[in-house]
Amino acid sequence: MILSAHQPAYLPWLGYFHKIAISDKFVVLDEVQFEKNSFTNRNRIKTSNGALWLSVPIKMNGHMDKTIKTMEIDNKYNWKDKHWKSIYLNYKKTQYFHHYSDFLEDVYKREWSNLVDLTEYMNKFFLSELRIKTKIYYQSNIETKEKKQELIVELCKKLNCDTFVFGKLGRSYADRSYFGKNNINIYFQEYNHPTYNQAWDDFIPNIAIIDLLFNVSKDEALDIITRENINKKTLYKLFQGGV
Repeated sequence: MILSAHQPAYLPWLGYFHKIAISDKFVVLDEVQFEKNSFTNRNRIKTSNGALWLSVPIKMNGHMDKTIKTMEIDNKYNWKDKHWKSIYLNYKKTQYFHHYSDFLEDVYKREWSNLVDLTEYMNKFFLSELRIKTKIYYQSNIETKEKKQELIVELCKKLNCDTFVFGKLGRSYADRSYFGKNNINIYFQEYNHPTYNQAWDDFIPNIAIIDLLFNVSKDEALDIITRENINKKTLYKLFQGGV
């Protein structure tokens, strides 16, 4: 069984969903420390003037001692109206915007106090639209006590998985011998970002998933995400011989 994990993410990029799609199980790491200027609470959309950051404001007091799960949204800022207006004005003429506009408008009308609640609600919807059926777990619902590599091994054992998918940066810290001793295969995701028809000129990669959903059909979306990248079937074949 293949496991991957990542921190919660607001309007994630395509590679986030590719990692989930090639896994049997995925753990949302909501009990790790919140990192300022990460993609946990922000991402970019495309506009006629280039990429635009949409950031959910966070109450940062004492954040060095807090987990992502406990991070509160700072609602003294009018972020919901700004995000919805930015999305609406820049995407209202895209071919498939109307398929998602009711959901997104409702999201930005709701009251949100907790960042993880917001990302969980939105990403559950996106996974459903993409027809990704990977089982999703939250670290806070799993009794864990380890950190870093030891946490990954602990999660693999608790969830009965023998293969773990790291992101590209995992090469800088993952110790193959340590995972080998624990009978866990490891794979490093090297995501080749596909191109597709976007609004305006000059393709911009690595932006929010909604850009893809607004511009291509639901039937095409997952195929585009996995295009020119490893799929789950191929990943299984890589490790047929064991660790």
